[in-house]
Amino acid sequence: MPSPSPADANDKVADAPRPRLAADHPGVNEFFALLAYGEVAAFYRLTEEARMAPNLRGRISMASIAAAEMGHYELLRDALEKRGVDVVPAMSKYVSALENYHRLTTPSTWLEALVKTYVGDALAADLYLEIAGGLPDEVADVVRAALSETGHSQFVVAEVRAAVTSSGKQRSRLALWSRRLLGEAITQAQFLLADHDELVDLVVSGTGGLSQLGPFFDRLQHTHDQRMRELGLS
Repeated sequence: MPSPSPADANDKVADAPRPRLAADHPGVNEFFALLAYGEVAAFYRLTEEARMAPNLRGRISMASIAAAEMGHYELLRDALEKRGVDVVPAMSKYVSALENYHRLTTPSTWLEALVKTYVGDALAADLYLEIAGGLPDEVADVVRAALSETGHSQFVVAEVRAAVTSSGKQRSRLALWSRRLLGEAITQAQFLLADHDELVDLVVSGTGGLSQLGPFFDRLQHTHDQRMRELGLS
């Protein structure tokens, strides 16, 4: 019998039964708060980066994505309030970590901003959805709704593919930028987890234990590679 391919192995890991944590696990509130500030930070970043667009169509598309992020924030705010949590103090402990990530990955061009919107933000979503896989349905449903597509991904793909098809230099620059986004996302995620014990317990318990963290990050790499191909960067 032939050995399974890496993709097959990843699929088997992903399909394995996942432990289910209690809805009142202390890490759930922390997780919601982290997601909520992520949406707020994304809103401000996207509105700033919309100014980099070379035309009105681009500015409107980026502004529309930003507006959707605030809708996701409100969903998470409501979920936290139902759990008796004041969202602003809960979010405040994650401001530094997320702002540091955005500081280290500030785009210098419109195309870099588009790649970050498509690849960088999706990396965070992949990470959070992996964690959600081990959460109770009523919690996981909130996470999935908050991370749902904004509906503008095809705009980004079309813009980037057009640019890299006509310029090998742009393709090389943006491929390097995309790899940098992956590296910074994983590094900052590790720093963030190191500072928040409740989140560590949530991640370790929800993903099946420490032995599954390797496959966990392998799957992030796999989906990142898929998105690079979609953008014409590999």
